Amino acid sequence: MAMLKEKGTAVRRERSEWQRLTEQWGSMGFYERFEAAVAVLLSWFISVVIVVAMFRLGAGIIGELVVGALNPLEHRVFQMIFGEIMTVLIALEFKHSIVRVVARRESIIQVKIVLLIALLAIARKFITLDIDQVTAATLAGLAAVTLALGVTYWLVRERDDRLLRSGVPPY
Repeated sequence: MAMLKEKGTAVRRERSEWQRLTEQWGSMGFYERFEAAVAVLLSWFISVVIVVAMFRLGAGIIGELVVGALNPLEHRVFQMIFGEIMTVLIALEFKHSIVRVVARRESIIQVKIVLLIALLAIARKFITLDIDQVTAATLAGLAAVTLALGVTYWLVRERDDRLLRSGVPPY
């Protein structure tokens, strides 16, 4: 029941964001309209990707359960299922960041959000990584990228927090 309430809230919020965009359309300049149109198209494309990913996830899990070959305790199956779930979560977060641009809450994609999406993608890579087939250099490279993204996110967040404490909006 709570999930249905959340879904209804998300649909109302997206509808109100669409209404906000249509209300602001007349006061936008050419490039702002272009940016908003591109964001709307990207949002629709990502929605299609999310639907296809959910269909594949559901079909894969149900198909394997019916056949009886799916053992969720088996490491490779666990990796496959959670890798696909992470793919859906990454797409949802990406779509959410674009919807914020469409709703004119933010004029550009925020660096913090991009860094968080990249960290989610790296986490997905670690979940789906076949440890028997990975070299030490690959693992070190992934660890270095994770560390670099984490430090960069921390630095951006610290800067934004400092600006907010001083009363200046970060963007």
